[in-house]
Amino acid sequence: MKNFVRLPLVAVVGWVVIASAGTAPNAPAVDAKRLDQVLAGDQRSEKNRARDVYRHPRETLSFFGAQPNLTIVEIFPGDGWYTEVLAPLVRGTGKLYAAHYDPDSTLTYAQNSLKRYREKLASRPDVYDQVTLTVLSPEKHEIAPPGSADLVVTFRNMHNWMNSGYAPAAFKAMYDALKPGGVLGIEEHRGRTDQPQDPDAKSGYVREDYAIALIESVGFKLVARSEINANPKDTKDYPAGVWTLPPTYRLKDQDHAKYEAIGESDRFTLTFVKPAS
Repeated sequence: MKNFVRLPLVAVVGWVVIASAGTAPNAPAVDAKRLDQVLAGDQRSEKNRARDVYRHPRETLSFFGAQPNLTIVEIFPGDGWYTEVLAPLVRGTGKLYAAHYDPDSTLTYAQNSLKRYREKLASRPDVYDQVTLTVLSPEKHEIAPPGSADLVVTFRNMHNWMNSGYAPAAFKAMYDALKPGGVLGIEEHRGRTDQPQDPDAKSGYVREDYAIALIESVGFKLVARSEINANPKDTKDYPAGVWTLPPTYRLKDQDHAKYEAIGESDRFTLTFVKPAS
C-alpha cells in the first residue's frame, strides 16, 4: 500500500490510514461477536436481511469502527435498514441518534417515511426504546448535541442533499455534532469519472473525488477508503438513474432480469475525521 498518511484519532476509534482500497489495516477490532449477534437478531426483517449480500453491514460497520459503547448518529435512516443493527448494537452501553426528516415538512414522501420509521421504533421497544429522533433539513441542523458524537454514519444519502441544495450545510451539521477526533463514515452511489458531476445529482450518482472535496471543505479530513461496497457490473448509465437497479426497479418489468443480474449500485465507502485541533 503506497502513499498513506497516519493520523491519530480518539481512543475509541484508534488509528486508521488513507488507503486506495480495502479496510483500514490499523483500525481497532470491533466487538465482532456482539455485531454478529445483532446481525442474526430477530429484530431484522427477512427482506432487509436478504440485502446483506449487497450492503455488507458487518464489513461496513467494522470499517467505520462502530462499537457498542459509542455515541452514534445515523443520518437519514429511511425506514430503518441500518437502525435494525445500530440500535441494538449500542442499546444500554452507548447512544443512537437518528436524524430523520423534519416532522413539519410539507412533503408527502418525507411525512410518510418518518411515519414508517416512528412505527418501526414503536413496534419493538425492547430494541428501539433508547433511539433519540432528531432532524436534518435545509433549515434544521441540530442532529445531536454539539461535540457529543463519536461516530456519524450515512448510507446513500449525499445525492439527496445535493438535489435539495444543502449538502455543505448537512456535512457541517455532522462536523458540529462530532467530538474532536470523531469519525464520519459515508457510503454513496459512486459516479463515473469520465463525466462531470451534476451538482444536483439527479441520477443518484456522486463522483468520489467530488464527495471528498465537498466533505473536506467543511473541515473534515479523509482517513480511509474501502471497496467493500464496490460493484464493477454497475455501468451507471440507466434511463432512471441508480433507481433503475434493485431494490427500486423503477422501470418495473422492463429488463428486470438484466438489472437484477447487475445487482445494487457501485458505492464508495469512506471515513473522515474531525481534527482534534
